[in-house]
Order: sequence, then C-alpha cells, then structure tokens
Amino acid sequence: MPLPSYVIRRAVVAPGHTGAWEGPAWGAAERMRIASFHPRSSDHHPEVEAALLYDADQLHALFRVQDRYVRSVHTAYDSDTYKDSCVELFLQPDGAPGYFAFEVNCGGAFSLRYIEDPTRTADRFARWARVDPALASAIRVSHSLPAVVDPERPGPVDWWVEVSWPFAVMAPWCGPVVPVAGRAWRGNAFKCADDSSHPHWASWASIGEALNFHAPAWFGTLAFELSPRD
Repeated sequence: MPLPSYVIRRAVVAPGHTGAWEGPAWGAAERMRIASFHPRSSDHHPEVEAALLYDADQLHALFRVQDRYVRSVHTAYDSDTYKDSCVELFLQPDGAPGYFAFEVNCGGAFSLRYIEDPTRTADRFARWARVDPALASAIRVSHSLPAVVDPERPGPVDWWVEVSWPFAVMAPWCGPVVPVAGRAWRGNAFKCADDSSHPHWASWASIGEALNFHAPAWFGTLAFELSPRD
C-alpha cells in the first residue's frame, strides 16, 4: 500500500483556538482523514479529521472527532492519555534520527516523548526521552470538552482539540527546527480509546498488521507548502 502524503500550508492568520474548522485560519488547510481502522477495533469507527498549518515559529494542528463512548479521566502531563478518547500526532523532522510522539485526550491532557528506537522494552522503548514538562508547557492546547468526562458518554459527542506547538520545543533533540517550503517531514496521526467500552485504533497512514502506532516505516510524508513567493 503506498504511503500517503499531506501538504502543510502556511497559516494565513494565526489559529484562534476555537475549533473553527471553516474559519479564516483552518478554512485554507488541507483535510487529513484518520480512517484506517485496525482490525482489532470494535465496531465503533468515529469520523476523525485533522489539519496542519505552520508559521515561522510553530506547527498548528486541529483535530475534529464525531465520536461516541467518550471517556477522559487522565489529567496529568505524561499520564496514560491514550487510554481515554484520544488523538495523536507523531512527527519526524527531516534529518532527525527519531520522532516526537504527541498524545492528547479529549480533555486536553497530553504527553510528549522523543523516540529514536521504538523497540518495546520494560521501560517503554529501547531509546527514548520524555520531554521535560517545563518545556512542554510552551505547547498551547485548547479543547471543547471538560478535562474529565466520567462516566463514559455512550451517545453522540462531537469534540475538537487544537494545538500550537513551538518548533523551539523540538530543538533540544534534533537541533534548531526551521520548516523550509518544499522540504518534507514524516509522520502519522491517530485516534484511539484503549479503555473505552468500544476500543478502536485508527490512523491516517495504515500501520500494517501489527497493532503498533510506533512504526516509523509506515509514516507518511508531510510536505511544507511551496508557493510562488519561495
């Protein structure tokens, strides 16, 4: 199966962190469908879209989810947010030996790790680092649901998460990050809910037969927009 590609467009205006999918910022972004569900998923397949934008200092992301069986109980940084109703963005800047794994639940709690060798071990991975919470706090996360959703909501729930991620947060692991128009990163985007009554695992780029999001060989291409003024 060919790996997908996506164009990260320049932000025309700064995203407003209101989940405005058709607003002045996000209306110009390409849509990324997170619709490749792993066979181990339950029969609940939510509709999930994401969009990415960039400016000189930050990468921006917006996830929109039409969901059910929504649950969120983890509120601390680097807690097990993937067990809640969660979306994820994995990014490998060009030239970097590893990738960043950003996982955020519907209540806005997130984890951020830099992983160079995703081989599973008793300590998560063979070679990885947790991004210091003081540094990670520079990432702005806005969300439409409260921090805690408990008990689970079985009926239809639409929710969004909007993120602005300064490139400076990445620098300690892969040097100064400057997005260059026409250059490409690699990555993937996901939706999961491991501890939901209806667990599911969806991705933008297929992850193959193994249920493992940490599979860089399956990452798609994320190309920064090349415009006539470049």
